[in-house]
Amino acid sequence: MTDQLIGAGLDLEGLRSKYAELTNEQAEGLWFAPGRVNLIGEHTDYNDGFVLPFALSQKAVVAAGRRDDDLVVMHSLELDETVEVALGDLAPGAEGWSAYLAGVVWALRESGAEVGAATLVLTSDVPLGAGLSSSAAIECAVVAALVDLFQLDIDPVERAKVARLAENAYVGAPTGLLDQAASTLCEADAGLFLDCRSLESSLVPLPMTEQGLEVLVLDTKTPHSHVDGEYGARRATCEAAAAKLGIPALRDVEDLQAALGELDEEVMRKRVRHVVTENARTVEAFQIAMNGRLADLAPLLDASHASMRDDYEITVPTVDLAVDTARSAGALGARMTGGGFGGCIIALCRTGEGDGIGRNVADAFAAAGFGAPEWFIATPSPGAGRLA
Repeated sequence: MTDQLIGAGLDLEGLRSKYAELTNEQAEGLWFAPGRVNLIGEHTDYNDGFVLPFALSQKAVVAAGRRDDDLVVMHSLELDETVEVALGDLAPGAEGWSAYLAGVVWALRESGAEVGAATLVLTSDVPLGAGLSSSAAIECAVVAALVDLFQLDIDPVERAKVARLAENAYVGAPTGLLDQAASTLCEADAGLFLDCRSLESSLVPLPMTEQGLEVLVLDTKTPHSHVDGEYGARRATCEAAAAKLGIPALRDVEDLQAALGELDEEVMRKRVRHVVTENARTVEAFQIAMNGRLADLAPLLDASHASMRDDYEITVPTVDLAVDTARSAGALGARMTGGGFGGCIIALCRTGEGDGIGRNVADAFAAAGFGAPEWFIATPSPGAGRLA
């Protein structure tokens, strides 16, 4: 078990102890799944497009075991809260942190898997509401645990789909597959180029250190939620635009200018322009990375942010200030990452410069009257699996 897998911020002994306290037994195992940061490809996943995320060292970990009754017993170590629900009472519409765990049990059973009662004790060091997919990390860790506990034959892509079903149908967040696929399929020192229509994927080497680079992830501490109306509204606009254009999804736009000419609503045109150009940027980023020219990703990050700000209209003042400050402080390129309306930015920096750039952003936030941000240097890390 490497330090990269364990995670410095996780109390695994506390996790085991709480499981034993709740059940008078030892957990059958510990399973993890990471958060993710999206290098590029924002709001393209539900448009059948392309994404390029990588998994983080921050992760959710679940101590799990089977029960001989009909209950799903869930406990959050951070919140010190326990929730119980009978298997027969699992139903979409539940709220709160436990819905992300219970939803996976429900989704597996809905898919026909023979999943019974279980105890699930959760800890996580993936920042909440930061656009780093804390919810997908929880879901994918629970999927990994239940697949092993109940000896299910489910391949990694199908595991990601189960986790997405939990988030879409049980929790009610209309996300695409990006988050769950990254949390499940990624490997160390690599990104994941994913075709969200075919679900074909390729690992993309990200030898940042070898090329004198690092990725700064800065949390603006402006929380966001995918369950709110703004995310769903943009998805609905994209689907309506595709219908007007007579194509299955915006991924199928071949001539952007011709497509824009067929749309009367300015808002719809802006949304389409973002998705189509973001898809093109993501494909170009994949080609650049596969050719080993990671520094050349910088202008694509900048262009992606401008598109999210001006066409998709999902940035907020804290995010824009963080991106602008990072660039002026020496970042090669920077963009918001995640669903929008807050959360994190990423900045491609020269090795050793990321922390100083983070401090510059903190100073700019203080001068603007914003709260203090937090930041770290991201390490491309492995996808979901068993810890012990």
